[in-house]
Amino acid sequence: MSEFRIHHHVNELLSVLDVRGGDGAEGYIDLLQKHRTPYVTTTVSAHSAKVKLAEFSKTPEDFLRKYEELKSKNVRHLDPLVYLLSRLCEDSQTLQRLQQNAKDRSEACATTAAALAPAPSVLSAATSVSKMSMQELDELRKKLGNATAASNAPLSAEVTRKMLRDKHNKKNPAQLNPIFPGWVYERPTLLGDFIAGPTPPADPPVGTLALAAQEQLVLEDLLFVLVGVDGRNVAAQPVLGRQNRSFIVDATLDLSVKELVHRILPVASYYSTVTRFVEEKSSFEYGQVNHALTAAMRTLLKEYLILVTQLEHVHRRGLLSLQKLWFYLQPTMRTMDILAAIASSVDKGECMGGATLSLLHDRTFNFTGDAQAQEVCLYLTKAASVPYFEILEKWIFRGIIRDPYSEFMVEEHELQKEKIQEDYNDKYWDQRYTVVQHRIPSFLQKMADKILSTGKYLNVVRECGRDVTCPDAKEVVYTLKERAYVEQIEKAFNYASKTKRAYLHCVFRSIKHYFLMDKGDFFVHFMDLTEEELRKPVDDIAAPRLEALLELALRMSTANTDPFKDDLKIDLMPHDVITQLLRVLAIETKQEKSVANAEPADAALSGLEAFSFDYVVKWPLSLIISRKALTRYQMLFRHMFYCKHVERLLCNVWITNKHAKHHWSHSAKWFAAAFALRQRMLNFVQNIQYYMMFEVMEPTWHLMENNLKTASNIDDVLWHHTSFLDNCMKDCMLTNPELLRIFSKLMSVCVMFAGRMQRFTQTLRLERLPSDAGCHERKKSQAAKVRARLDPHTDAASGAGFEASIVNFDNSFSVLLLDLLDKLSIFSSNNCEHSMISIIYRLDFNGFYTERLEKMAVERSHKEAA
Repeated sequence: MSEFRIHHHVNELLSVLDVRGGDGAEGYIDLLQKHRTPYVTTTVSAHSAKVKLAEFSKTPEDFLRKYEELKSKNVRHLDPLVYLLSRLCEDSQTLQRLQQNAKDRSEACATTAAALAPAPSVLSAATSVSKMSMQELDELRKKLGNATAASNAPLSAEVTRKMLRDKHNKKNPAQLNPIFPGWVYERPTLLGDFIAGPTPPADPPVGTLALAAQEQLVLEDLLFVLVGVDGRNVAAQPVLGRQNRSFIVDATLDLSVKELVHRILPVASYYSTVTRFVEEKSSFEYGQVNHALTAAMRTLLKEYLILVTQLEHVHRRGLLSLQKLWFYLQPTMRTMDILAAIASSVDKGECMGGATLSLLHDRTFNFTGDAQAQEVCLYLTKAASVPYFEILEKWIFRGIIRDPYSEFMVEEHELQKEKIQEDYNDKYWDQRYTVVQHRIPSFLQKMADKILSTGKYLNVVRECGRDVTCPDAKEVVYTLKERAYVEQIEKAFNYASKTKRAYLHCVFRSIKHYFLMDKGDFFVHFMDLTEEELRKPVDDIAAPRLEALLELALRMSTANTDPFKDDLKIDLMPHDVITQLLRVLAIETKQEKSVANAEPADAALSGLEAFSFDYVVKWPLSLIISRKALTRYQMLFRHMFYCKHVERLLCNVWITNKHAKHHWSHSAKWFAAAFALRQRMLNFVQNIQYYMMFEVMEPTWHLMENNLKTASNIDDVLWHHTSFLDNCMKDCMLTNPELLRIFSKLMSVCVMFAGRMQRFTQTLRLERLPSDAGCHERKKSQAAKVRARLDPHTDAASGAGFEASIVNFDNSFSVLLLDLLDKLSIFSSNNCEHSMISIIYRLDFNGFYTERLEKMAVERSHKEAA
């Protein structure tokens, strides 16, 4: 049982028992995990547990009768349940807790009923009217018992067939089950099981005849009864439902003859049971496994009829007596008893497919030590398992399911594989093919998950247009040695895993080129080509133009050699990356509603803030690179792309300042402070980028590649890929809202500073323009208008506004950066996020911020102590 299932069952149990407090579910789960064992520990203890429960029960006969009924239906996990209940009976504390819980629940139900009950006057009137005597009460009890028995009675064969047929046709409307014509069921002579005919004329009592004559007459009757035909002195009684056949024997027979007849008649009863079972389960509705089982039973019945024919031949020669008949039937009686018991169990349990095979396997295994019985059961199980194993072979060797009667353990559901690229939370891989527990044969229970995965892998490759067949495919044959199945399934599983993994490596590389900025020359070309277009508001951007520029950048760079480059697309998102991340992080938290209902920012979103790449992932790779995974790639890309954009802005400030050097000799003090701040910002952005690309993504990527080489199945590939994305998101500070907000503010300060510097430089150049170029008064006025439009709040000549703004930018940047470093030091020490420590060392490489950080740490410790 998986850990998730244990967690689910423990939570359900605690909810039902209304258990609160204590260690909670986690404590019980840990305890169960520690005491798990792969061995079955209830087989030996089942009998003693049943005896204990019978002694503890107030009605032991009813309990034992119900146990035997469930056992005959081959109910799974019955013995472990009985063992658990016996242990609960031994634990007085648990028993007292359960009794108290039952009492509380009954009191709660009584309170609810009292609240809904009618007025007392009406109730008393109804009570007086409805008084009845004890005799009437007993009669009512009998009627209710009869009604309950009638409701529990088995349905007729015709009704059962119709229900099975309707269930199948509803599930598979395109593939309707064939049906036998009506006359097959309407002509009783085709059955050969004690056909009711006209009553024969009355003969003189057989008891008046001599003992030898009685024996000869009874012998002839028994030979008829053994093949399902009534005799004159031995006749079958009608049966209802699944009852065993009983017989009426002439009461005047000699006691010794009658005793021998009663010993032989069970064989006829077994034959009747098996014959009815074979005729009923041969209908199309009961599935191929039951068809194969009935065919094997028919073979044994044929051997039985040959024996009866030989006995009849001996009787015709006058060499057969009742004693000899009893002697010759001894081996056959055991075989027919086993066949009848199996037929009754399959019928009572309404078994089909894997359930039938589980019942047969358990019978075969339980007959260890009885060679004859085990040989019969082994023959039946081998024959019945052939159609099931044919379905299994097609599934694990070719990835195909052909299960017309819904018997196989793997069930197919109609889902659209294209949806996994559109739906963020689509569960195609988990929901398209699922395991149905009650269809799993008990001898394949341990391999069920591996069988499911093997077929899924091959089915995925087949849907890509490739015809796959496992080179190690061999016929699967039933055997009591389970290792034979394990080896064949393991070989098929390994082949399926290798076939699927071969497709992944190239696509992963292609995605890394673009979403993780692996191709530097491509991004330089692309940002140079699209910078002007992406500066516009997102509503004004022409998407076809961006697509054309993307195509041009791809062809001009080394990305042109990528075979998957045409799958790269442009995507303009409705939110900036910080808003998107905060919304994702707020899911299932207290802030979810406030974040979702937050009004959008007044400022229009620019193309640079909304820009992202998208990738067309074709089936079946969309199972691994689903929309959820692509969304994480997009978040990482947008985060780094915006950092790259800020770096370009700060570098442009450096370039424009180089051109303006000869204009600011009289104000070098102001520019020195601005240049120092610009260098600090540039150092911050470049070190953050270096950390994300070379200390987080690249090592994590190499670790994932190494893990993928050793991955044995696609589930491992999914886990390694998801782990890679999770680690990148976490180490790039994209999963911590507090760090994310501080980082966002730092980026905003850098962008505003770059814009202010660009405007100031342009204003300064325009002031110098008239004197240098000798412009006229009209040109001077135009320059003044341009200066006012660029920066109306700055007087370049005085520099007062510029100096104040630089001081404000410096203070804001320093406070935010110190806050970020402080938070990083806290998270790296408290949450063991050691990878983030390298950011502190990079940004504070010369100890510039160390003293202030230590001071903040001391103040924080004093505050916590207070």
